[in-house]
Amino acid sequence: MKTFNSCMTLLLAGSILLSSCSSTKNSTKGGIIGGAGGALIGAGIGALTGKNNGAVIGAAIGGTVGTGAGILIGKKMDKQKAELEKIEGAQVEAITDANNLQAIKVTFDSGILFATGKSDLNQTSKNALSKFATSLQSTPETDITIYGHTDNTGSREVNEQLSKNRATAVAKFLNQNGILSDRMTTEGKAYDEPVADNTTAEGRSKNRRVEIFITANKQMINQAEQGTLK
Repeated sequence: MKTFNSCMTLLLAGSILLSSCSSTKNSTKGGIIGGAGGALIGAGIGALTGKNNGAVIGAAIGGTVGTGAGILIGKKMDKQKAELEKIEGAQVEAITDANNLQAIKVTFDSGILFATGKSDLNQTSKNALSKFATSLQSTPETDITIYGHTDNTGSREVNEQLSKNRATAVAKFLNQNGILSDRMTTEGKAYDEPVADNTTAEGRSKNRRVEIFITANKQMINQAEQGTLK
């Protein structure tokens, strides 16, 4: 069904590459998104694979990134995505960013990162985030946006602060493990973006989460445009 919907989105965006939609790799999609007409196609893919977050993640550079550069960035992101998928407890997916280039979304569940109502990282969390930081160190040409989320237990004021504290805790730990603070942006989302039913214990557990988005920065885009990105 996901493949079918992707094909239909591309068809409505201009009937581009309909026949190869089901077999197109992420790196190739990066080239398509980076080329002419990418804004329309990218928004469609972002809505499907990034749960409506992909099209607004990252800092827009203005203008259109060339097709060749988009392919190089897609390959780079594919490589890092494969590394991140090896981390236990991390859910990794490809999305599109504000520049309609391939990006990465990583979700850590609260059971891995936090106790209920807390923002302290346990040892299991630190082990996972240490591996995450190692992967980020290998790609300094990326920016990192960290969102903290909560369930709807308690007041809005409490949950807003808790979600901010969770995002900040992750950023601080990553910084202690070699990730420059100027690469990272944090924000608390409270309980405004649930992914599950808050009326059940299981649903609330899924909603207590941290999401991290990895996007190409200007350095990576410039290297891709010059053909020097590896």
